[in-house]
Amino acid sequence: MASKLHVIITSTRPGRVGPAIGRWFHDFAQKHGGFESKLVDLADFNLPVYDEPVHPRMQKYEHAHTKQWSASVKEADAFAFVIPEYNYGPPPSLINAFNYVYNEWNYKVAGFVSYGGVSGGLRSAQVAKQIAATLKLVTPPEGVPIPTVGAQLDAEKNFKSLDLHDLSAKTLLDEMVKWDSALKTLR
Repeated sequence: MASKLHVIITSTRPGRVGPAIGRWFHDFAQKHGGFESKLVDLADFNLPVYDEPVHPRMQKYEHAHTKQWSASVKEADAFAFVIPEYNYGPPPSLINAFNYVYNEWNYKVAGFVSYGGVSGGLRSAQVAKQIAATLKLVTPPEGVPIPTVGAQLDAEKNFKSLDLHDLSAKTLLDEMVKWDSALKTLR
């Protein structure tokens, strides 16, 4: 049975292009076959700025939104974060989502599909990796950067990948499968 990969759209702002990138990567992951892929939109959880009174390590969640987010993170074995770049860093919605839970992230692999302007969101992914490491997520160096993302969107705002994106996605997924296999012994 394949491990579960959650492809998480991390931007929650109106007019975002994250859903188009997320759909593409989710479809690619399904065809790849290394994981059972599920598309997760962080906007659907409507997480306010962290509002739990007890540290997340204790898992004594009071709010329904936290319990739903916890269940979603817990059911996954691996994550692919579809991440834009905001001021050289990740969107605050992702930082907030990271902070809501702790144990649920531990000993899982996480990859980054970053997008933006000329940098392709790489600076954002690098900052997010530092935070992910404190949650005991393993983040391999492989990733899928998508520079000048607007040039890859059609009139309906669907993402049209280039061969380089597909190769990067395959390389990332191949590496994530290896890490997931190794990390199962720690979960």
